[in-house]
Amino acid sequence: MQNISEIKALFEAADEDQLSELFGAYADDSRSGVQRLITQYRRKLERLAAERERLERMRIYEHKYEDLGLVCGIDEAGRGPLAGPVVAGAVILPRDCEILYLNDSKKLSAARREELFDEIQEKAIAYGIGMASPARIDEINILQATYEAMRETVSQLEPQPSVLLNDAVTIPEVSIRQVPIIGGDGKSLSIAAASVLAKVTRDRMMVEYDRIFPEYGFASHKGYGSAAHIEALKKYGPTPIHRSTFIGHFI
Repeated sequence: MQNISEIKALFEAADEDQLSELFGAYADDSRSGVQRLITQYRRKLERLAAERERLERMRIYEHKYEDLGLVCGIDEAGRGPLAGPVVAGAVILPRDCEILYLNDSKKLSAARREELFDEIQEKAIAYGIGMASPARIDEINILQATYEAMRETVSQLEPQPSVLLNDAVTIPEVSIRQVPIIGGDGKSLSIAAASVLAKVTRDRMMVEYDRIFPEYGFASHKGYGSAAHIEALKKYGPTPIHRSTFIGHFI
């Protein structure tokens, strides 16, 4: 008779179809350890089914417009910080593409975002990442700089999409059909994917800036106006990556 460790190894190595077979194969095994394994992995499959249902709900806009051609999600990261660029992401996902646990980047842990960043790029039909520098933000204002970064992302896409799903905004000077969605990063898989690309790209940049300007703590607050950041700003003055139009109240 197999011991519990051997049976556990079978469950751990099994895919979803194999798990269903294992449930049947060990259903009559009266050992409590085996029955706990069955319960544990049944719950795992239930959670997986619930996650797939959530993902399907986030495809509502993709399904609505998919008959028009390729659908692209667009989002940005970094409109509010005192320092660093604003970064935009654009992603075209294949129809019914499955990326488990994809969600609005703000609802994900940093570790999960890093994992999804690679998976999104691997599975996407096309993606783009654009940005506007702090100097550009000061020159034309944050909203126009955000639009500029978004237009850059769209220009990188090959093939070009037929529909843009945007998180809340309509981008000027773009001829592609646009659908602005309030809270889109939590309602559309494509926008959520774009939000992850934008957020991870920007966060990585701020970690690099932290090495150049270690006094400011950019790796932790990513340029946002935390108490520690404002205190460092008052103590050391602005860096070249600070947005001068954002920090007038603090220096």
